[in-house]
Amino acid sequence: MTLFTVLCSAVLLGAVVPAWSDKHSLYYIYTALSKPVNLPGIYEFTAMGLLDDRQIDYYNSKEKRKIPTQHWMKEKMQEDYWEKGTQSRKSKEQWFNVNVNILMNRLRDNESDVHVLQWRHGCEIEKQGNELKFSKGIDEYSYDGENFLSFDDKESQWVAPVDAALPTKRKWDNVPILNQYTKGYLEKECVDWLNKFREYGDEELRNGSPPVVHVFAKRCTSDKTELKLTCMATGFYPKDVILTIRKYRTSLPEEDTESTGIRPNHDGTFQQRKSVNIKEDEKAEYDCFVSHSTLKEPIIVKWDGQCKDCTPETVSGMIGAVIGGVLMLAVVAIVVVVLKKKRIIGE
Repeated sequence: MTLFTVLCSAVLLGAVVPAWSDKHSLYYIYTALSKPVNLPGIYEFTAMGLLDDRQIDYYNSKEKRKIPTQHWMKEKMQEDYWEKGTQSRKSKEQWFNVNVNILMNRLRDNESDVHVLQWRHGCEIEKQGNELKFSKGIDEYSYDGENFLSFDDKESQWVAPVDAALPTKRKWDNVPILNQYTKGYLEKECVDWLNKFREYGDEELRNGSPPVVHVFAKRCTSDKTELKLTCMATGFYPKDVILTIRKYRTSLPEEDTESTGIRPNHDGTFQQRKSVNIKEDEKAEYDCFVSHSTLKEPIIVKWDGQCKDCTPETVSGMIGAVIGGVLMLAVVAIVVVVLKKKRIIGE
């Protein structure tokens, strides 16, 4: 399994938790590589905090500093918070460096390959009556993109989906106080931090960011008589969005369209695009319909029949206005696993 496959296909970001809903989440995600790679933006160790799917802090093994990624985090949290956070993440970086090697040895993996150990832990709250209360805690690991170990919050014990994780499960379950700490963190301490951060960033999170919509077409590579018509929305926050391609103002069935799904941008906003193949000489009216919580009414952008890589006369008879754009996919590698300073995967 390649590093790219692991990072792109195994992301465990959890459920969509839009800021205007009755659900909210706080998660921390850590990723460690078994050795350095020469790829831009990929470090041996990274860690980040996500509040309602928006990054609020970041750490990597090059800068070795926990830093705020939202201005309100920088304004509200004192300097000692960042100092303590930096020391905590340096400690976790050391933990990961040790334990990724332990797992490689346990699984007899080739040391010439790059292996990935990841962890996600955090909590979700939702409205119950007139109050927002704890609804779910997540504490889980993955190794090379596969689920390795997770904490059952209700039973206060670890679950090992693979045989290689059984030694770790037995060791951690034999220290009940650590499991009690994990349960307490998920249900109480994490929720307290979540509510505090929401209070600090509430106005910005509530206002959100509206989508920018583009519609464009290119010639299909597989069939030169067809065009791929793409509808793209980007720069929106919160994460929930409705995006459809319409023909004569009727939405095309989902099974007839190709979707990238909702993906993160580098600035904490999100993007999505959908495409459909159409005949080059088809005489029809297509548009892109986008609805989002920040909009008073949906955005509708019509396609004017132009093709980005065709000569002007090859496509005609369409109506609308084109806004071209190239979507840069921001895929951040991260997935997950749980640890506390004193927990060791191996003996």
